[in-house]
Amino acid sequence: MPSSDITTESILKLLDALAPFALAEAWDNVGLLVGAPGNPVTGILIGLDPTAALLDEALARGANLVITHHPLIFPSLKAIRTDQPTGAVIAKALANSITIIACHTNLDVVPHGVSHALSQHLGMTGTVPLKVERGDAPEIGFGAVGTLSEPVSGVDFLARLGRALNLPAIAVAGAIPDVVERVAVCGGSGSDLAMAARAQGAQVFVSAEVKHHIARWAEEIGFCVIDGGHFATEARICEALASMLRAQLASQGVFIPVLMAEQQNNPFSFFITGNDQ
Repeated sequence: MPSSDITTESILKLLDALAPFALAEAWDNVGLLVGAPGNPVTGILIGLDPTAALLDEALARGANLVITHHPLIFPSLKAIRTDQPTGAVIAKALANSITIIACHTNLDVVPHGVSHALSQHLGMTGTVPLKVERGDAPEIGFGAVGTLSEPVSGVDFLARLGRALNLPAIAVAGAIPDVVERVAVCGGSGSDLAMAARAQGAQVFVSAEVKHHIARWAEEIGFCVIDGGHFATEARICEALASMLRAQLASQGVFIPVLMAEQQNNPFSFFITGNDQ
């Protein structure tokens, strides 16, 4: 297929093969959010969040299709206010003929999805979902639990995690184990999977937006729960998705640019207070 014949619909079919849109949670909003199926695609930019800055980068790098993990439009959107962030991004996309697609919870639950990408960077093997979503498909589910190639000390694991997430500090609840061999992760908001992680034999659970009562539970029971932040625990999927999409396009003899966002960083920064108590 000549590159000139690639349309948004073509990309949607490839994405649906990689992470079927039907697997998304009922409350979610995935697929084509801005644009039309027949729009030609000359370049793709992949990012985690649909922001005005991401569209600026797409324009600067010649991409007219943006694929994000987090949806720009949720069902609760009742008005397109161009003086508000979401409305401004929609207006900017339309004004510049940029198409926007979201792959959210459908990309969370597939075996090569968000949590798998994180587990790969931590050196985990033999991973299976923490929470299976379908009884007839045990490989489909949220989170991942598996083993490290060789055991490491708890302190060394935290250092490894800091490098993988590109974080100078990490919030930890519960006791840091002497040895870490079995690890559970859930990219993004996975606080509710902490108990499942412990039940499946993990020495540590890595996720984001850990609820206060879960942190207290971890403290009381002595189980190590680590909050790595939403952005950091999900960001690895951008590189993985870009690689998978390039391979899919190449298998069809199509070689259009599939780029990763370079300007999109963690919205949180770390201010060192000097208070070490």
